[in-house]
Amino acid sequence: MTTIPSMIPSPQQTKNSIDMRPIYIPNYIPNPYYVRIFDTTLRDGEQSPGAAMTSQEKLDIARQLAKLGVDVIEAGFPCSSQDEFKAVKMIAEEVGNDVDDNGYVPVIVGIARCNQKDIETAWEAVKHAMRPKISTFIATSPIHMEHKLGKSKEEVLQIACKMVKFARNLGCHDIQFVPEDATRSERDFLYQILGEVIKAGVTTVAIPDTVGITMPWEYGRLIADIKANTPGIENVVLSSHCHNDLGLAVANTLEGVRAGARQLEVTINGIGERAGNASLEEVEKYTGMYLQPHKALVGANAFVHESGIHQDGWLKHKATYEIILPESIGIKRSKGDGYVLGKLSGRAALRKRLEELGFQLKDDEINRVFFNFKALGDKKKRVTDEDLRTLVSNEVTHIEPIWKLGDLQVISGTLGLPSTTIRLINMNGSTHVACSIGQGSVDSALKAVNFIVKEPIKLVEYSVTTIKNGIDGIVTTYVVICRENSNYESTSTLSQENVHPTFRNRCSCFKC
Repeated sequence: MTTIPSMIPSPQQTKNSIDMRPIYIPNYIPNPYYVRIFDTTLRDGEQSPGAAMTSQEKLDIARQLAKLGVDVIEAGFPCSSQDEFKAVKMIAEEVGNDVDDNGYVPVIVGIARCNQKDIETAWEAVKHAMRPKISTFIATSPIHMEHKLGKSKEEVLQIACKMVKFARNLGCHDIQFVPEDATRSERDFLYQILGEVIKAGVTTVAIPDTVGITMPWEYGRLIADIKANTPGIENVVLSSHCHNDLGLAVANTLEGVRAGARQLEVTINGIGERAGNASLEEVEKYTGMYLQPHKALVGANAFVHESGIHQDGWLKHKATYEIILPESIGIKRSKGDGYVLGKLSGRAALRKRLEELGFQLKDDEINRVFFNFKALGDKKKRVTDEDLRTLVSNEVTHIEPIWKLGDLQVISGTLGLPSTTIRLINMNGSTHVACSIGQGSVDSALKAVNFIVKEPIKLVEYSVTTIKNGIDGIVTTYVVICRENSNYESTSTLSQENVHPTFRNRCSCFKC
C-alpha cells in the first residue's frame, strides 16, 4: 500500500507558525507549515437545524472569531434572505476592516451558488471588507448532477468556468471553488473541472466530503491524488471541508493536512448540517461529554435538513444528502420528518410541507406565502406547522373587502369607559369616521364599526392565542359574529348556522 508522506508540522513548527502569521496572499501561503483556519460557523454551522441567528447575533460571533484569530470567516449565504445579506454586509464592513496592531484582519467570505444572482449578491455583501472573498459551489457527483441539478458533466463544467470568470469581472480577485459532493465524484472529472476553474481564476479549491462518507485514509488519498493529477493545483491553496456523518470529520480533516491541504474548514462545536462539521476545538484537542444534537448517527439532527439547497436535493432523492437510511439504525420517520423549515429553507421544502398539511396551492399563491415565510424565518429560529397555516390563511384565502380599516384608536384603563375611534374606507374610496364607548375595548370597537356600516352585529365567539411566547411570536385572533337580531347561541350545531348565518374570520400578526 502506498503511503502518503506526512505534511503535518511539528509542535515547534506549529508554534512558530502561529507566532509568525504570514502575509495573506489569496492563492499562496509563504510559510509551508502554516495552516489557514477557515471558520464556517456562521454559514455551514447555521444550517444546523434550530441554529439560525439574527444579523446582530452573527456580527457578535464574527467579532469573537476575529479575537480568536481565525484567518477566514465565512459570514453567510447573502442570497438566502434579506437579513442574511444584511448580516454578511455588516460583518464585512465592521469586522472585515478592523485591523489589529499586527496588521491582522480576517478574510470575509460570502457563499454563492454558481449563478449570476447569487454571485452578484455575495459580492455586494462582502466587497467593502479589506479582504473580500466569494466561495462558489456546484455539485460534481453523478448522483447530484442527475437527481438534483438535472445537468450533464459538460454543462456543469461550462457553468463553473463561466461563473468564476463572472465573479472576477465583478472585481473579486479572491475566489474559492467548491465541487459539492467531491468525495463521490468521478476522479477524472474532478481533476478536469478543478483544472479549468483554476485556469479561469480561482485562488482556493475546497474539497468537501459533503455527506461525510469517507474514511480518513480515503480522504487523504483523494487530497494527494488531486495534488498529483490536477493541472495548475500548485497555483492555488487546497482546502478541506469535512462533514461528520460517520463521526470522522476531524480525523478526515487532519488527514487532509497530512496529504497537503493548507486550509481547514471548521465550525465552533462542530455544528452544521445533519451531524455537523469538523470541530474547531477538536482540531486542536478533544473536548465535551454531552450528546449534542449534531452528534454523528445518533444526534437529533443527524438526519434532519434545513438548508433550502439540501432540502431540494433530499426531497428529489434521499441519497443526495443521506449516505445511510435512518431506519437502518432504528430511527423511524413519519411524514414531515427529515427537514425543518427556517430562514434558509427554499420553495421546494415549503411546497412539500404545505402539501403534507393538505394545502394544494398554485405557483403564484406559493410565491406570496414564500415571501412572508422568509420574513418570518428571519425573526424565528424555526417556522412551525401552525405558522404555515396562519401564513396560508392570511395570504391565500383573501377576499376583496367591502370596507378597509384606515385608522384605529382604542383607549382603555381604570379611568372612564373604554372608547374607540375608527376610520373605515369604503370600496368606492369614501372615508367614514365614528366613535363609541363600550363595556370593553372590543365591545367599543364593534359598536363604532356598527355606526358606520349600519349592520348591527353581536359577538358570538372571540379568542386570542399566541403561537410562540416572547415578543417575536405570532398572535392569532379568532372572531365569530352574527346579526344582532339573531337568536344564535352556539356554533356547535349545523342546523342553527343554517337558520342564523354566522361569519368567521381568523387573523394573525406579529406581536409588537
